[in-house]
Amino acid sequence: MKELLQGYPVVTEIPVAWGEMDAFSHVNNVVYFRYFETARIDYFRDIDLMEEMKQTGIGPVLGETQCRYKLPVTFPDTLYVGSRVSSLQADRFTMEYAIVSQKLGAVATTGSATVVMFNFKTSQKATMTPELISRIETLEARALLAQPVD
Repeated sequence: MKELLQGYPVVTEIPVAWGEMDAFSHVNNVVYFRYFETARIDYFRDIDLMEEMKQTGIGPVLGETQCRYKLPVTFPDTLYVGSRVSSLQADRFTMEYAIVSQKLGAVATTGSATVVMFNFKTSQKATMTPELISRIETLEARALLAQPVD
């Protein structure tokens, strides 16, 4: 599984629940957005974004998200959701996700999200602090350094 998630600095393990399946006997399409959310929060935790938000009142809001379904996932299974930041701008960043099915041994789903920084005190868009940008760049660099050289 690790080779399928190379380049993703944060990997979240999620067991598939029976209740996540729909009438077509596979995980319902909306559930994948919850998986992405769980992975996104794990990533935020790793860069101390939620702690920074408590101190500054500036935090993330989801501007856009998308999902590409490649293989159907069914119960029972364990999923590994890789998350990474692929693009940084002053007021936003783009996250990418890959969901690997342990049962299938393959990437079952991919997705992305645009996360916009928002000042909850003024209800306006905000910029990222230099410290936050540095923490993201450091986390992403560690993932790149961990990749095997061909």
